[in-house]
Amino acid sequence: MKDLQANIIHNKEIATNIFELKLQFQELPQIVAGQFTNIKIPELFLRRPISICDYDLNEKTIILIYKVIGEGTKCLSALEKGSTLDLLMPLGNGFQISKLEEKKPKNILIAGGGVGIPPLYILAKTLIRAGYKPNIVLGYATKAEVFYLNQFEALNLNFKVTTDDGSFAEKGFVTDSIKKYFPKTDYLFTCGPKPMLKALSQLKIPDGQYSFEERMGCGFGGCMGCSIKTNTDKGYKRVCLEGPIFMQEEIVW
Repeated sequence: MKDLQANIIHNKEIATNIFELKLQFQELPQIVAGQFTNIKIPELFLRRPISICDYDLNEKTIILIYKVIGEGTKCLSALEKGSTLDLLMPLGNGFQISKLEEKKPKNILIAGGGVGIPPLYILAKTLIRAGYKPNIVLGYATKAEVFYLNQFEALNLNFKVTTDDGSFAEKGFVTDSIKKYFPKTDYLFTCGPKPMLKALSQLKIPDGQYSFEERMGCGFGGCMGCSIKTNTDKGYKRVCLEGPIFMQEEIVW
């Protein structure tokens, strides 16, 4: 983890209340798909955690995608090109691609919903570079909040899109699409709200990695505020430090 300064290249709305923030650094550490940043927003005490959607080590840039929900993200959305931000990064453990070498799954699936989708974009690119061709299911609440479809299409992978209200693509949840199109999935990578993650766990996919979204105070394990229950020797684990990605077998729902 480093405390880094970054300049805003752009901070633009790409769907209703969904913003893409591109930042450039003087130096950029190595990043693992699934890691996140903790941003100091001017005039606010607590930092805000946001997953890394993409990065370029040559350009020393990262892309973050966030949804304006509360005071923190509202203030963040008002910052303009040229502004400077303070970030702690990279945080968290990231997705463990090496697990695939051990498990040797035949049908890999990436599934995400809402603002759980951004870290899955860089995950998909990472899996492609490693020689895998995962299937993808993306779930959105409604057409107005759909984002990054062109970017996912450019990866040339088999992917499906759902919306809760049926205003775009197929109506339903990611679980519906998985049952219909990818019933033979034997390894799952996923990120999204906890109800979605729990629903995915009930599909009985043999193995996988789940990225959790939790409120965080510090972002680096000091406050214990983002702990979740696991069946490991430690019992509770911190989403910010031991997570945000957990192996399917260790999660207690």
